[in-house]
Amino acid sequence: MRAAIYHGPHAIALGERPDPTIQLPTDAVVRVVLACVCGSDLWYYRGESPHELGPIGHEFIGVVEEVGSDVRGLVRGDLVIAPFIFSDGTCAHCRAGWMPSCVAGGSFGNHGVDGGQGEAVRVPFAETTLVAVPGSGHSDETLRSLLTLSDVACTGHHAALSANVQPGNTVAVVGDGAVGLSAVLAAARLGAERVIALSRNPARQALARAFGATDVVPERGEEAVARVLELTGGVGVDAAMECVGTGQSMTTAFAIARPGSIVGAVGAPHGVHVPIERVIFSNIGLRGGVAPARRYIPELMADVLEGRMNPGLVLDFETDLEGVASAYEAMDQRRAVKSLIRIGTV
Repeated sequence: MRAAIYHGPHAIALGERPDPTIQLPTDAVVRVVLACVCGSDLWYYRGESPHELGPIGHEFIGVVEEVGSDVRGLVRGDLVIAPFIFSDGTCAHCRAGWMPSCVAGGSFGNHGVDGGQGEAVRVPFAETTLVAVPGSGHSDETLRSLLTLSDVACTGHHAALSANVQPGNTVAVVGDGAVGLSAVLAAARLGAERVIALSRNPARQALARAFGATDVVPERGEEAVARVLELTGGVGVDAAMECVGTGQSMTTAFAIARPGSIVGAVGAPHGVHVPIERVIFSNIGLRGGVAPARRYIPELMADVLEGRMNPGLVLDFETDLEGVASAYEAMDQRRAVKSLIRIGTV
């Protein structure tokens, strides 16, 4: 089969991989319909995080082609969402709802499992990992939004829940990538009255407003902090969401969070220092981490299927497998918020 292959920094190319097969009775083979490039993939692409040479990608939806003998609740032909972490659903961490910490789990594109940016994937623990989509004949717009539930929309939702966003709150989102924009959408969905988006990109500002942002702050660093404090009467926000993973973004999130609030951090950390003095002397909490997407998908999928949310709007660049290198280039150069890779049909 054809698949995106990571050959090292700035080297993504279409290549060949063995067709996936059932190896364990708990496996399924899924034919990929849509995939996308994650912001975390860019850390690998830029050489700032390690990644094994070989297949890459962890966000995809597809159609079940084959299931192992122990798999229940899934049949050939089912349209499924694959959360970016596969999990056994039975260990103590899974039972507590923290599937990313599954003792037997892992991520696609690693741990001997092919990436989602290819024509097919073997999915371990298929019964407890994959989420079947009810109904049929879904529009392309709906499919795009379902794709975001494999990671980015759930990660934005996790940022908002981690920050304890409540109805009527004034909140802020640091970061205008796909995760940050998804966090804007999540905060608005959870009832925040005022959502401040930190962004200086006009196209992303417009999308943030479409997702529910009431204010946009284009400044960065100390100027951004001053502007948010001005907008909140010097108090700060009730909840801050850090969706980048850099030192500056974390510093900004803590500086704009009011005393007693929580910073919900989901950006993959690179050079991050948590200001412990601010934590202690202003009683500001820090929550977040890798999103338990499998836990969130059913709830968010219902809203997508009922037309109450359209997170697929973050997918603003489209190509096919032959153009997979351009998908990475567009995001790396900030010409795209998030790149869609169209691979198959339902």
